[in-house]
Amino acid sequence: MNLAINGINTSAVKDVNTLKTSPGKAQASFANVLKNAISNVNDLQVLSDKKTEALALGKIDDLHDVMITAQKASITLQATVEVQRKAIDAYNEIMRMQV
Repeated sequence: MNLAINGINTSAVKDVNTLKTSPGKAQASFANVLKNAISNVNDLQVLSDKKTEALALGKIDDLHDVMITAQKASITLQATVEVQRKAIDAYNEIMRMQV
């Protein structure tokens, strides 16, 4: 059956049973996504530090690029901290649930 919802072709969607994965694979996948995200945040922070240092030493003179890089690093770090807080709040809420 070929259904189109808002221009999305659903004929390519597989059966739900074929999309199941084991808990171990899901954990490994989540761990990899989390590791890559944290690595990305770190890379942006390091790049910002390098550009700021190069600006201070007079090696580059594009202040706009340095400021944009610093803001990207700052926003990414703030978003990461917010996600961390939400994850901790969710964990604490789950721990308070009575079974």
